[in-house]
Amino acid sequence: MTAKRRYLMCRPTHFAVTYRINPWMDPTAPYDNALAVSQWENLRKVFLELGHTVDLIDPLPGLPDMVFAANGGTIIDGRALGVQFRDAERADEAPAYADWFRAAGFEVEMPKHTNEGEGDILLSGDLLLAGTGFRTSHASHAETQEFLRRPVITLQLVDPAYYHLDTALCVLDETNIAYLPSAFSPGSQSVLRQLFPNAIIATPEDAAVLGLNAVSDGRNVVLPVQAVQLAEALRKGGYHPIGVDVSELRKAGGGPKCCTLEVRS
Repeated sequence: MTAKRRYLMCRPTHFAVTYRINPWMDPTAPYDNALAVSQWENLRKVFLELGHTVDLIDPLPGLPDMVFAANGGTIIDGRALGVQFRDAERADEAPAYADWFRAAGFEVEMPKHTNEGEGDILLSGDLLLAGTGFRTSHASHAETQEFLRRPVITLQLVDPAYYHLDTALCVLDETNIAYLPSAFSPGSQSVLRQLFPNAIIATPEDAAVLGLNAVSDGRNVVLPVQAVQLAEALRKGGYHPIGVDVSELRKAGGGPKCCTLEVRS
C-alpha cells in the first residue's frame, strides 16, 4: 500500500510572467492567470484523490512565483531548512515560507548560502541529492547536511534549461530515479549510474516539457501530460503515471513538482 504524503502548495492567485530569471520565462509573451489557477486546482485535486494531504500557504501579492512551493524549503524529520534565493525578485518568499514552517511546529533554520529548497535538494532513501551549478550554491550543501542530518550527494548541473535539480531528475521511490543524463556533468553522471543502475532515462523531448518535474509517492507519478515517452517508460517500470496539464505554469519554468513541497514530520 502506498504511503500517504503531506504536501504544501500555494494557489497561483498572483501568477504572472513579468520578469526573466530562467530560460523558460519570456515577459513579452502572453500568459493566462485564470488558466494557471485552473491547472493548479486540477493538480491539487489529483493529490487529494490519491489520498494525500494538501496544506496551503497564503499567496502574497507581488510574488508571482510563490506558487512554486518546492522552492520554499526542505523538510525532513520535523526539521525545516529555509531558503535563500539567488534572485531578488523571489527573496520575499523565503520569510513567508519560514513563517509557515514555524507556525506548523517545525524547527526552522535559515541558510547562510543560496539554497532554493526542494528545487535542488531531493530526498532519495537516506540520501539527499543536491544540485548546484545555477541556483543553490555548493557551499550550502554542507549546511544542508549538518542541519538535516542526512548524507548529501552533490550533483553538478550543466544545462541552463535545467537550472534546478527537480527539472532534470525525479525521485521515484527510495531506490530509484528518472533523470536526463545530459543535464549533468560527466562526473555527476557517473555518480548517478553507480547509485541508480536501474534508473529510468528520460528523452530530451520529455525533459523539454518538464516531464521530470514530477511528483512520485512511490507508485503514482504525477507528471506533465505532454511527457508521453516518459509516461510509457514509467508504466513499463511498474509505476502508475498520471498526466496533468500545467503548461501555463511552465511559462515560468515550473511543473507539478515545482508546485509541491513535501512536508515530512
